[in-house]
Order: sequence, then structure tokens, then C-alpha cells
Amino acid sequence: MIVQTTLPGEMNEADLGQWCQVFIDLDLAACISITKVRSIFSWEREVASEYEWKVQLKTTMEAKDSLVSKIESDHPYDVPEIIWWPTEASHGYSEWVNKIQPRNPS
Repeated sequence: MIVQTTLPGEMNEADLGQWCQVFIDLDLAACISITKVRSIFSWEREVASEYEWKVQLKTTMEAKDSLVSKIESDHPYDVPEIIWWPTEASHGYSEWVNKIQPRNPS
């Protein structure tokens, strides 16, 4: 399962890394991929074009709801993009991701 969100492009890489590290530390994600993207969107009746960080979190079906809740609670945007979809992966990769056992975020 991949859960994806975006974060402000002006966020520096150290802060971005700390934001993502929480999900690894809580075993809500096995791996997180980060890329800089340009997003074009409508916000409050205005067209905006901004650089953002695209964050893809690889997780399990069982951890998805806890992961989404944690993203919602920690996200700096008023209305964050949080989307997810099931994926297929190699047997070894799937086994590795499925070893995560989410902990209760405190």
C-alpha cells in the first residue's frame, strides 16, 4: 500500500526528514520516498503554482488508518493531500514491508 501526501516546498530537508522519521519510528511506514514537485492547483478561487515535497509512504493495509490519522494530525496544511492505493510488489519487498508492527503514537 502506498500513502501519499505533499508538504510545503520551502520546508528544508532537515525538517522534512524529521517529519518523516516519526512514521518510521512508530512503524507506520517501512519506507518513505521524497521528491520535489511542482503542483498547480485551485485554492480559495485562485490558481496557484507551488513547489512541494511529494512524500510516498510504503505501509501495510493494517497500518494505513493509523498512518493517515497521524499524517492528518501532524500536517502543516489546512487541507492536506492524503491519497492511497494498493500496490503489487516483489515477494521479498512485500515481506519486508509487512514486517512493520504499528505502535500507538504518543
